[in-house]
Amino acid sequence: MNGVAMIGRAGETRRVGELVGHARQSRGGALVLTGEAGIGKSALLEHAVGAASGFEVLRATGSEFEQELPYSALHQLCVPVLGHLDALPAPRREALRIAFGLAGGTPRPFQVGLAVLDLLTSVRRPVLCVVDDAQWLDAASSQAMAFLARRAGADAVAVLLAVRTPSTVDALSSLPRLHVGGLGDRDAKALLAARHPFPLDDRVRDRLVAEANGNPLALLELPLAGGFAVPDSVPSRVEEGFRARLAGLPDDARLLLTIASADPTGDPGLLWPAAEALGVGGAVDDAAGLAEFGARIRFCHPLARSAVYRAASGGERRAVHAALADATDALTAPDRRAWHRAQACAGPDDTVAADLEQCAARARSRGGVAAAAAFLDRAVALTLDGRRRAERALAAAEACVEAGAVDRAADLLATVETALLDGPRHARADLLRARIAFSRPGDDSGPVWTVRAARRLVVTAPGQARECFLDAIETSFVVGRAGGVVEEVLASARALAPEPGTPDLLSALITWASDGYRAAVPVLRAVLHSDSGALWSRRPALASMIGTELWDLDTQFAIAEWLLKAGRESGSPLLLRLAFAQKATGAVLCGDMAEALAATAEEEAVADAVGEPPLRHHRLLLAAMSGRREETAELLRGFGGTGHVASLHWNAALLHNGVGDHEAALTAARAATGHGDLFLTGVALPELVEAAVRCDRPGEAAQALEALTERTQATGTALGRGVTAYSRGLVTGAEDDYREAVESLADSPLRPYRGRAHLLYGSWLRREGREECVRELRTAHDLLSTSGADAFAARAAAELRLAGHGVAHRPVQAHDTLTRQQVAVALLVASGATSNEVASQLFVSKRTVDAHLRAIFAKLGVTSRRQLKDHPGLAP
Repeated sequence: MNGVAMIGRAGETRRVGELVGHARQSRGGALVLTGEAGIGKSALLEHAVGAASGFEVLRATGSEFEQELPYSALHQLCVPVLGHLDALPAPRREALRIAFGLAGGTPRPFQVGLAVLDLLTSVRRPVLCVVDDAQWLDAASSQAMAFLARRAGADAVAVLLAVRTPSTVDALSSLPRLHVGGLGDRDAKALLAARHPFPLDDRVRDRLVAEANGNPLALLELPLAGGFAVPDSVPSRVEEGFRARLAGLPDDARLLLTIASADPTGDPGLLWPAAEALGVGGAVDDAAGLAEFGARIRFCHPLARSAVYRAASGGERRAVHAALADATDALTAPDRRAWHRAQACAGPDDTVAADLEQCAARARSRGGVAAAAAFLDRAVALTLDGRRRAERALAAAEACVEAGAVDRAADLLATVETALLDGPRHARADLLRARIAFSRPGDDSGPVWTVRAARRLVVTAPGQARECFLDAIETSFVVGRAGGVVEEVLASARALAPEPGTPDLLSALITWASDGYRAAVPVLRAVLHSDSGALWSRRPALASMIGTELWDLDTQFAIAEWLLKAGRESGSPLLLRLAFAQKATGAVLCGDMAEALAATAEEEAVADAVGEPPLRHHRLLLAAMSGRREETAELLRGFGGTGHVASLHWNAALLHNGVGDHEAALTAARAATGHGDLFLTGVALPELVEAAVRCDRPGEAAQALEALTERTQATGTALGRGVTAYSRGLVTGAEDDYREAVESLADSPLRPYRGRAHLLYGSWLRREGREECVRELRTAHDLLSTSGADAFAARAAAELRLAGHGVAHRPVQAHDTLTRQQVAVALLVASGATSNEVASQLFVSKRTVDAHLRAIFAKLGVTSRRQLKDHPGLAP
């Protein structure tokens, strides 16, 4: 590598060298270089390539003109190693073939990321992935590359990306970063001296250094611009320098460069036919200063490409795109051809718009939702007919919402002429506005828009109207709401929605609102178990909420297992994530911390694979049950403006009752139960009873106990009876209530709740001066300490000490020493899974699984997989 370009970059080259060196030792990693255009990121990429002797070097360059084509950059990166595809397991091989347009079907994004990891690790030497202009990666490629970067820790893979700032690339935000700043004056002068063999006049040199402001490319290009015209920023000055060089070239050379700039694939098979169609002759020599024309066409710098493209007139660009469209094979690259045709349009063109609509359908089928949104957005602009344009605008807005571009979706909806919409399309627009509101923190208008859509559909589509009412209720429960929203929705539903032939969920909820909890329970139970779990498949979150409110934990566990089975069969990331979150929640409630941590790790793996943040509710329950104040507070803050969600306050109340801060528990429990929601009010009421008793508010405690009793008597479960009994004991002080609690919960799998019953009974016995308190408190401490309810266990230990007895330390468990992912690996291996099966389930490479196993063996003191199965530290 030319040392001139590395002047003043000792720290940066060291970091890049470490990345390459670690990959050589099978300690893979990633680094994102950030900085303004021309600051030297591309030079650092080339330095990495030079340092990677013996590596397979894979390159890709993001392009603002190809952001709409799903997996285009990833395909560009993987082309040199596609010969290894056959070595991949069939599902991953097929996922890549579909993603790259080599086969039909719909790829699973999380399978694509894992398939790329498998593909690169199948190469029999270390791999360096170099990605320039990563701020312009298409969304699907960005997600897959980020997944690869995060999961290559035990593999011989280094990922180095350059991102121009200012820029926001959410998928890459979690990766390690190195900001590349400007050169100091001394290094800038040294760079000038190295570039120019003849001494510069001091005043000229100082002016150049001042104008470049530490930007190396600006420093080297400004003298070539022939003056000091000052555009808005240093990168624009550099572009101006490239434009000045372009202006001095013959017309043929400029046109050839414009063609190359409009086709970021760098494919000579497209460039030369397009050049011939436009009458461009032998201009390669003249254009060679700005681009190389070989097996691939490469510009000397990304800014040179953008400078050339922007320097062309609108007519020239349209002509170039038209020629490239003609040169592009309609069978093998229909989307790229359609996109070039769209860029060639000077005005509306329904034929091209229809092609773009087909492109959107293909992009969606390949998992490219962002690409579908871009195709449809452009199709809207090219559509002349008003009704057709409105229809396409709605489709484009829907795709934008799915892609997370809610602001653009709102803009598209604003262009729709409502006079052209019929009732169903009006409802569709209202539902889109609801989804946009749902995604915006602090915007609680989502249920209002959903109800408005329902009202439009009551006559023409009553079934859909009922689903809209349920949507409004579910989103209100999930994301929080101002008081009374659910009641308003149910009032509208009762007035407008026709009764179905058989009771359904909406009917049950209307019964609850109008006739009370006891009247609604039989209908809710019937709906929850009807049609072989139809509700589970259509609304798994709402089904789970109902199961919780009915104190029906068996159904809760069954829903989690159904979700897991359905998720594995369908490949749905949403179902899998819900399943693992449910499993983790159930495991926390049962006191199986190892299983809870493993399920949490599996949910995080799926979330990572699809580029989404992990779900938090089950992690919040895990932290609250364990009594970890700081972690619970941090997770609560992470929910942002959704402070009215009952579950957040229930978890806070659980935490504070555990650690003995009953005033804080009382405040949280009041918030959790204040609206009387169907979801989680019941399970939060015991926390309110205990907090109110401890804070000497007997009237409030009695009122909460009455509400709890009404619910648990209606549901009739042993769990509900037991929890109500120990809550009643707190209010009455009667021993019979505590005995009933212990007996009712004796067979319950919810060990923390069994432990709390024994704790409350033992505490009462100690205050009564009775010796049998020791037995109850020891049982409580054993149940609570081994089930991860550490704060409640500490309360049991304190009671034992007050009774004059010591506390034995509990045995070390796996979750005390292992990371979440290591716990997941240990449990899967203990169940008999192979390394390849574990790798597939946790979305890591086999090498990573084996590395985890070595660490697990060392930490747990075992030497084989067989010993893991019976290790006491993995038992609940």
